[in-house]
Amino acid sequence: MKKTKAEAEETAQLLLHTAKRHFAKHGYAKTALEDIVNDSALTRGALYHHYKNKKGIFYAAVESIQKKIAQNIKQQASMSSDQWEQLSLGCRTFITSAVDPDHKQIILIDGPAVIGWSHWRQLDANHSMSLLYSQLEQMQKNGCFSSLSVESLAHSLSGAMNESALWIAEHGSSDSLDEAMRVLDVYFEGLKQTK
Repeated sequence: MKKTKAEAEETAQLLLHTAKRHFAKHGYAKTALEDIVNDSALTRGALYHHYKNKKGIFYAAVESIQKKIAQNIKQQASMSSDQWEQLSLGCRTFITSAVDPDHKQIILIDGPAVIGWSHWRQLDANHSMSLLYSQLEQMQKNGCFSSLSVESLAHSLSGAMNESALWIAEHGSSDSLDEAMRVLDVYFEGLKQTK
């Protein structure tokens, strides 16, 4: 019997949700497709139909998390009307979301290695980085800082946040996030001085 579009989407989402759980807990290398389909009470054929292979469902997991992080950033940044605070809230949200136990193994550790650095960077550029770029561009238009290259600034801040997230994920200290944010605040203070 042929499934409806809604049923097919439900199957795809169930597989993806289960896969993310396995990838987060066991890592890419130790996750077996058999475990994903068994825990989903589905068949390998269903997984192959929706995602082609293990790398395909992992790519979908990385993209799904990137989208979720971008949604979190938008939501948290909108809590303030002050552009500098929006930037700070967005950066903090990116880092906390990246080091979330359900995310860090997938997007920080396995992601760049499994899907390749260029694909990983493209997903980041499509989601979190595009929000950062838009925020910085708007801030520059509003005179928050001088005519620095917004593109260069976005890449520099994104790199700093990704490295901070990796550092926090490795150290696991509850103070690490606050330390990373204090460093970013120093960057922001310097940026303010370029007016």
